[in-house]
Amino acid sequence: MTPQNSTANRSNLAAIKGLTYVMFAMFAMTTDSVGIIIPEIVKSFQLSLTAAGTFQYATMGGIAIAGFLLGHLADRYGRKRTIVIGLILFAAASYLFIAGNSFLFFCGLMALSGIAIAIFKTGALALIGDISRSTAEHTSIMNTVEGFFGVGSIVGPLLLSQLLNNGVPWQWLYVIAGSMCVLLIVTALSVRYPVRASAHSEQTDFGAVLAVAQNRFVLLFSFGLFLYVAVEAAIYVWMPTLLADYEGPAKQIALYSISIFFLLRAAGRFLGAWMLDRLPWTAVLTLCSGMILVCFAASIIGGVAWGVYSLPLSGLFMSVIYPTINSKGISSVRKAEHGAAAGVLLFFTCLSAVLAPLAMGAVSDAMGSPMYGFALATGFAALLFVGLLLNSAFNPAAKVFERADQSDYTSL
Repeated sequence: MTPQNSTANRSNLAAIKGLTYVMFAMFAMTTDSVGIIIPEIVKSFQLSLTAAGTFQYATMGGIAIAGFLLGHLADRYGRKRTIVIGLILFAAASYLFIAGNSFLFFCGLMALSGIAIAIFKTGALALIGDISRSTAEHTSIMNTVEGFFGVGSIVGPLLLSQLLNNGVPWQWLYVIAGSMCVLLIVTALSVRYPVRASAHSEQTDFGAVLAVAQNRFVLLFSFGLFLYVAVEAAIYVWMPTLLADYEGPAKQIALYSISIFFLLRAAGRFLGAWMLDRLPWTAVLTLCSGMILVCFAASIIGGVAWGVYSLPLSGLFMSVIYPTINSKGISSVRKAEHGAAAGVLLFFTCLSAVLAPLAMGAVSDAMGSPMYGFALATGFAALLFVGLLLNSAFNPAAKVFERADQSDYTSL
């Protein structure tokens, strides 16, 4: 390879990574702002917490169904084409938010945007495997990608708060995200993607999804994601409601609790990418999940007076768990099946993001306080900790990753 080709390849690889990073930040601006949008929806349409949570359920339901049914498209038609199609669909859905003003219309667009996210996200997750040279590097890149997702999670709520404070409807957040999406489409069309094996030589129809879904390691990591997302969703969906009436010395912390949580989560993910290059991933996840359990248990024991501090702090410990479990689940199969695996993992991720907040909202409505929903979330945190403790003790997937490093990850 000539020096010119080597430089061009490095520049192209940097462009691919940059595109992926910004893509994740862009859609995080909308999905992780739902906790601020829900109170606006409750006031506008006079809804219960359970009904208003439909904004969360519609988006995550769309991602879950499309992830499972369409995840294999990245393996069949290629990463680039899948990413571009998903981005176009997301941009269209985002701009349509200013074209109507009914609850059902908005819910329909939330579901459509969820489908779009599933399409381009599975393509992007499969692409990360293409540019990784080992399972450890895959995990490190995944943490960096989710770090940028965390940046979007900070920017989105802050931007939305500024829009609302200035009398601008929340729908304009989607218009801004849609405009970013247009720029990403132009960039995606101009980048040269790594060449993968011919689709004709691989099992790339829906049967591939079913085959991957039966892989015991994919299922184990999917269950881990289900529990983790149930815990995280309690924060970004219901924490603003829990702290809405807080009066005390930490009033400013309560006011900016979501932004603090996302800031700590983003910082932790960049730090996590560094930590996971140096420490066993099993031990890191066990320690972090244990600290999450402590944070949630503190909110139950001490009530809102303690929760105003401990719940935002949990973001620091949540930082590395999702991207690491997701990476290990995808790396459990061949690179040619990464799109299908990403779709299966995304299905369980979003299934939890639908069912867990729904259950928490229903429990909170029935018992008369959001704190009861957080008691349920604490139970999920306990199960997650036990599962990761057992994973650290037995490390059942170690040989699978060793084989992948010796074969599938030997070269780009």
